[in-house]
Amino acid sequence: MIATDLSERPQATRPAARIECLVLTDFRNYAQLRLEPAPRSVVLTGANGAGKTNLLEAVSFLAPGRGLRRAHLGEVTRRGAPAMARWAVAARLDLPGGTCDIGTGLESGAAAGERRQVRIDGESARGQAGLGERLGVSWLTPAMDRLFTEAPGGRRRFFDRLVVGLMPGHGHELAAYKRALRERARLLASGGDGRWLDVVEETLAAHGVAVAAARRETLGQLQAALAEASDPFPRPSLAIVGEIEGWLDDMAAVDAEHRFAGLLRDSRLRDAESGHSIHGPHRSNLSAHHLAHDMPAGECSTGEQKALLVSIILAEARLRVARSGAPPLLLLDEVAAHLDANRRAALAEALIGLGAQAWLTGTDAELFEHLGGQATFYTVADDSVSTREYPSA
Repeated sequence: MIATDLSERPQATRPAARIECLVLTDFRNYAQLRLEPAPRSVVLTGANGAGKTNLLEAVSFLAPGRGLRRAHLGEVTRRGAPAMARWAVAARLDLPGGTCDIGTGLESGAAAGERRQVRIDGESARGQAGLGERLGVSWLTPAMDRLFTEAPGGRRRFFDRLVVGLMPGHGHELAAYKRALRERARLLASGGDGRWLDVVEETLAAHGVAVAAARRETLGQLQAALAEASDPFPRPSLAIVGEIEGWLDDMAAVDAEHRFAGLLRDSRLRDAESGHSIHGPHRSNLSAHHLAHDMPAGECSTGEQKALLVSIILAEARLRVARSGAPPLLLLDEVAAHLDANRRAALAEALIGLGAQAWLTGTDAELFEHLGGQATFYTVADDSVSTREYPSA
C-alpha cells in the first residue's frame, strides 16, 4: 500500500518545483521516515553507508523510470521488512501551478513482478508518464564519474533522460521503440510471417526516427545553453553519433523512416543470426569534447570529467527554467568529490541563482559551506535523519 497521508503539511505556492514533504515506507534502510524540508536546498551529511544516497534514490522515484541506481524494483524493499511489505515513497510537491500529492511503490501481488504503482492526487495513474509531466528530476551520482570512459549505453541513457526532461513525449517514443525492437527480435527468432515483420519494422522505423529527432533537437538547445553559460565550469562540445541521427542532417523525417524500414528489411537474416538489430538509435553514442583542453572528455582528469557533467546538468536545468518556468529537482550525490573549492563555490552560486531545490550528499558539511543559509542541513545516521546547524562560509 502506498502512503499518501500528507495532509499535516500546510499548502503553499512558490515559483519553483519543490518537495514540501517526503514519506518513505520500507525503503532501503528506512522502515518509516517523514521529512519536511524547507523550500531551499537540502544537504545530507553522514558517514559512508548511512543511507544518504537511499534518500536521493527515493526522490528519484518521483520521476519515471527505475531511479538513479537503476535497481530491480524488488530489491528496494527494506531488508528485514515483513514478508508482505512493499516499498513506497510519497511526496507533497509544491509546483508553479499549485500542490500535488504523488505516491509510488512496488505493486503488490504475486503477478506484479517488477511493476511500479503510481498515484497522483489520490487517483491511480496508468503508467509513469504523469510523473514526468508534473516534476522534472535530474541527477549526478559517483557511478557517473566514469560516464565518458565506459560503454555507450550509459551515455545514451544519460542523454535520453535529459531529452525526456525537456520533451516528455520522448519517453513514450523511446518505450514504444524498445517494444517494437523486442517484437521484431521475437519474430526473427521464430521465423515469423514476413508481412507482419513489415508492419513491425515500419512501426520501429517511425518511433526510431522520432527518438533520433528529439535527441538532435535537444542537443542543439543544450549546446546553445552551454555556450551562453557564465559559470566557471568547462564547456563540452557534444554530439550524437548515430546513423539515423546523421540522416536527419540531410533528409526529412519521413524519408528517414522509409530508409530505416528498408535497412531493417535488408538486415533480417543477419539480425536473426546475431539475435539483435545492428541498425537503429539504440546503438547511437553521445560524444563529448573538452573545448578548453581540446581533447575528448574521456581523456580528461577525473576532476575535469566531473566538472563537465556539472556543466551539462546546469545547462539542462537552465533550459527547463526557460521552457517551463521552473528548474528541476537536482539530486547531486557526493557532488563535491573531485571539485576544488572554487568550483564548489561556483556550484553553490549556480544552484542559488537557479532557485532549484537541490538535494546534495557528502561526508562533511563544510564542503557545502557556500550554500550557508540557502540550504537546510541534515545529519543521516542510524537509519534516521536529524537537522543540524549549517557551517559558516
